[in-house]
Amino acid sequence: MKKVVFAILLLPLASNAQLGGLINKAKDKVTEVTGTGTGLSNADIASALKEALNKGIDEQVTKLTAVDGFYKNEMVKILLPEELQKVDKTLRSVGMGNLADEGLLVLNRAAEDAVKEATPIFVNAVTSMTFSDAKNILMGDDRSATTYLEKTTSTQLYDKFSPVVKTSLDKVGADKVWATIIEKYNSLPLTKDVNPNLTDYVTSKAMSGVFTMISVEEKEIRTDLSSRTSDLLKKVFALQD
Repeated sequence: MKKVVFAILLLPLASNAQLGGLINKAKDKVTEVTGTGTGLSNADIASALKEALNKGIDEQVTKLTAVDGFYKNEMVKILLPEELQKVDKTLRSVGMGNLADEGLLVLNRAAEDAVKEATPIFVNAVTSMTFSDAKNILMGDDRSATTYLEKTTSTQLYDKFSPVVKTSLDKVGADKVWATIIEKYNSLPLTKDVNPNLTDYVTSKAMSGVFTMISVEEKEIRTDLSSRTSDLLKKVFALQD
C-alpha cells in the first residue's frame, strides 16, 4: 500500500504519458492488496475451478470406465511392462500371438474396472480445495489443476485401485492367462524366468491414465473458449487468457 501512496504523490510531477503509467501501476498495486479487481469474489474463483475439475472428471474419467476405455484409447492404453515385452515378442515368434493379445487385453480390462473407484476420491479433493489452491491453479500452467489432484489423491487412488485391479485380474481370468503365458515363456530354452507384479503395474498405469485424461480436459478449458460451458467459467478463466 506504501507504493500506491508514493505513486499518487508523484502524479503532479509526471507528464501525461508518465501519468497514465503511474496510474496503472497504482491500480495494479491496489488490486494486489484488495483482491482480484474484476468483480469476481474469491468464492467465484474457487467455484469456477471446482466446476472445471468436476467437468474434467465427468467428461474424461468416466470414458475410461467403459469397455475399451483404456484398450482402444492410444493415449492411455496399457502396454506390457518392459520385463514382459520380451515375453510378448518371444511368444509371437513361436506362433502364440493370440495368447499374447489376450494377455494385453485383460490388463486393460482391469484398469477400466479400477477407475470406477476414482470419482468419489476426486470429488472429495475438489470439495476440499481452498481459495489459495484455486488461485494457484488458475494462474498456473496448463496442467496445474491436474498436478493438484495428483498431489492430493494419488495415495488414496492407489489404495482403492490396487484391490480392484487384483480382483478384476482374477475375475477376467487374467491370473490364469498370465500364469499360462509366463509358464510357457519360462519353459522355453534359453530364456530367463520372469515373475512380474502385474497388480502393481496395472494400478500405476491406471492412475497415470486417469491423470492424462484430466489434463486433456484442463488444457481444453484453458485454451478453447467453447469448452467454457458456463458464464462463471468464462469470466474466471478469462483472467488467465
